[in-house]
Amino acid sequence: MSARLINLYDLTREQLRAQLVRWEFSPVHAGRLWNYLYLELAESFDVMPELPAKVRDRLKAEASIGVLTTALATDSADGFTRKYLLGLADAERIETVLMRYTGRVTACVSSQVGCAMGCVFCATGQMGYTRHLTPGEIVAQAVHVARALRARPTCHLIGDIPSKKAPPERLRNLVLMGMGEPLHNYEAVMQAVDIMRDGAGLALGAERITLSTVGVVPGILRLAAEKRPIFLAVSLHAATQAERAALVPAAKKWPLDELMAACRTYSETMRRRIFYEWTLIEGKNDSVDQARSVGQLLRGLPAQVNLIPLNPTTGYDGEPARSEAAKRFQKILAEEFKIPSTVRQRRGIDIAAGCGQLAVAESR
Repeated sequence: MSARLINLYDLTREQLRAQLVRWEFSPVHAGRLWNYLYLELAESFDVMPELPAKVRDRLKAEASIGVLTTALATDSADGFTRKYLLGLADAERIETVLMRYTGRVTACVSSQVGCAMGCVFCATGQMGYTRHLTPGEIVAQAVHVARALRARPTCHLIGDIPSKKAPPERLRNLVLMGMGEPLHNYEAVMQAVDIMRDGAGLALGAERITLSTVGVVPGILRLAAEKRPIFLAVSLHAATQAERAALVPAAKKWPLDELMAACRTYSETMRRRIFYEWTLIEGKNDSVDQARSVGQLLRGLPAQVNLIPLNPTTGYDGEPARSEAAKRFQKILAEEFKIPSTVRQRRGIDIAAGCGQLAVAESR
């Protein structure tokens, strides 16, 4: 059996340099190779003329550029969202979403194939867990979006209107909110974040990367201990232990009181607010009483609540809360508790852009 090829997207810039030195090549080639990977977005070693032939030959023999294949790509009717079903080397599939907003482009990337957390309203949770993604498989999703933006420099938003005369777009924002629980795959996710933040490459600023967790307490505490500068979003969805455990099975392992204690530690250590995500389900958690409960739960914490109308899935019979309920929820948080909130723009509903929906549909 041949040795496994090194996925270059798995390596930080320093690790790439060290690998070339191990092969007894000059480290100067590492900088050129890095530029090809993350500035030129090269898909093949054959388009790297600045590298000596002997370096390219060694790379072809022992390494790979972990480009993900596109199994399916769908565009929303408004042209602002594009969802990719991407193929991995072992034939598994993951989802990545490109979302356009006024003045920015965001990539939503996956961290696992499937998910072990089992949130009842989430298509990925309904799939179950298959495996972790490697750092390179996470990085490759961001590169895929960056490459797509370079290839299709149209449909830029100017005043919320698509324009074909707009300048080329660049990926600037990234959310780890796709398939999987990022803190369940901590090491690989943080390696990928380090690679994507490298100023000589994709150069994503830490303030433009947000990690969303269902509430993995050890991971939250580790983020704080390591002072990771990315932003944290915590999926709350309910303000009592019993109600939350019914929606989020992981709450049975990490109860609400432990989660909130970890969030306090994080906010005090990092001196920053946490985004608390609240999926609004009609008749389930969109009432006045629910709004007051979450206000009381977050009282005194540096917090912002992101209200997310439910993305309906075939595995859950709930419906998204009505806009009036969302506005009422916001009003209570603002007026009674001085907690800011936003209602997430619903993007890509017509292309099943919710986490896991496309993968589930295509597996049938």
